[in-house]
Amino acid sequence: MDAFSYLSVLISIVLGLGVTQVLTGFGRVIEARDRVRMYGPALIWAAVILLIHIQTWWVLFGLRVHQDWTFGAFLMVLLQPLVLYLLAALALPTEFGGGSPVDLRAHYERHAPWFFGIAVLLLVQSVTRDLVLNGALPSVANLAAHVVFLVLWVGAAFSRRPGYHWFGAVATAALFSLYVAALFAQLR
Repeated sequence: MDAFSYLSVLISIVLGLGVTQVLTGFGRVIEARDRVRMYGPALIWAAVILLIHIQTWWVLFGLRVHQDWTFGAFLMVLLQPLVLYLLAALALPTEFGGGSPVDLRAHYERHAPWFFGIAVLLLVQSVTRDLVLNGALPSVANLAAHVVFLVLWVGAAFSRRPGYHWFGAVATAALFSLYVAALFAQLR
C-alpha cells in the first residue's frame, strides 16, 4: 500500500461523515416537511456544501502522485474535510423531534456568522494547502475564484440583509458549478 492510499482512508472517512451530515439534514427536512418553514438560502447552502464535499473527493485524487508526505502536510490536507464537516453540521438543523415547528431561516440566521467564518477558513486552508504541498499558489483562475468566493462569504458573514443572503447563495451555487466545470471536469 502506498502512502496516499493509507492517508486517504482517514480523509475519506471524514468526507463521508460530512456527506452523511448533509444528506441526513435533507432527509430530516423532507421527513418533517409539514412542520418545516422552508428557507431557500439554507437549502441552497446545504446543496453547495454537498457539492464541495464531492469536488474535494474528486480533487484529492490528484494527491496520489505526491511523494514527500510529512505529518504537517497530511494535517493540512485533512483540515479541508474537517472544516467541511463543520459546515455540513451547521448547514441544516439536527433537531426535528418533539413535533414542534422547525424554522430553517431562524437556524440559518443564528448560525450565519459562524458558518461563513468557517467557510472563509476553508478558502484560506485551500490556498495554504497548495503552498504547503506544491510550494506555490494555485493557478490564477483557481486563485481568482477563491477571491470571488471570499468576497461573497465575508459579505454574508457580516450582512443581515435577506436579499444579500439569497444573492450570495444563488451566486455561490452558480459560480461554484462553473468553477468545477472549468477547472475540475477531468480527473487528474
